[in-house]
Amino acid sequence: MEHRELAKFDQTGSTEDLAFNVDGEARQVVLLTVRGAKTGQQRRVVLMRVEADGSYALVASKGGSLQTPAWYYNLMANPEVRLQDVTTCRDYRAREVTGSERELWWKRAVEVHPQFEYYTTRAERVIPVVVLEPTGGNGKN
Repeated sequence: MEHRELAKFDQTGSTEDLAFNVDGEARQVVLLTVRGAKTGQQRRVVLMRVEADGSYALVASKGGSLQTPAWYYNLMANPEVRLQDVTTCRDYRAREVTGSERELWWKRAVEVHPQFEYYTTRAERVIPVVVLEPTGGNGKN
């Protein structure tokens, strides 16, 4: 599905129509561009949109997989990223959150995508939550 979503994005230049269909409901997404930890190449990932006050949370659930997704390791190695929400692109710095800050962002994420809670029962690991905070490079694509 992700390749199809990226092809759709390449045609429209917007994340507006890229919503994931979850239980018959459309869930908005964002497009993350991050540098690969091993290759240094730009990688694009479509992820659930969890936003508050201009910052975004990324939940490294991989659908409840036992493995953490590759994009998480790329973020930890290269925290300077670009995120597009609809047609607005900005530069962000990523950092993993813990403790009460993680709990706050986790609650926000579950409100957007209740499946995250179910994923914790399948993953058998603590699912990382990464927050993106704006660094200043903003504007249109």
